[in-house]
Amino acid sequence: QVQLVESGGGLVQAGGSLRLSCAASGTIFSRNPMGWYRQAPGKQRELVATITSGGSTNYADSVKGRFTISRDNAKNTVYLQMNSLKPEDTAVYYCNTVDVRTHREYWGQGTQVTVSS
Repeated sequence: QVQLVESGGGLVQAGGSLRLSCAASGTIFSRNPMGWYRQAPGKQRELVATITSGGSTNYADSVKGRFTISRDNAKNTVYLQMNSLKPEDTAVYYCNTVDVRTHREYWGQGTQVTVSS
């Protein structure tokens, strides 16, 4: 059973930084694309950043230059470094993957990020 467990969320002032982590188990992590999504109250879930098995990255325009996604295949963990945080970054952040063997999609339970002005 694939499991994704996020951590690192919290309350931070505008301009501050947080690093989110997502630990994966039950899958061959190094082969899977990984992603971070977020959902603010009353809004749809949206893509934040993705990283392929080869390390290629993609970012939403709203976070380019401020957020960095990375992965450590030895630790089965993907990270999201968030700098220069803004109140509009406030949301629940979810980790996502697709198991390349089964093509099934999996989500973590989410971690709350709150940015105060």
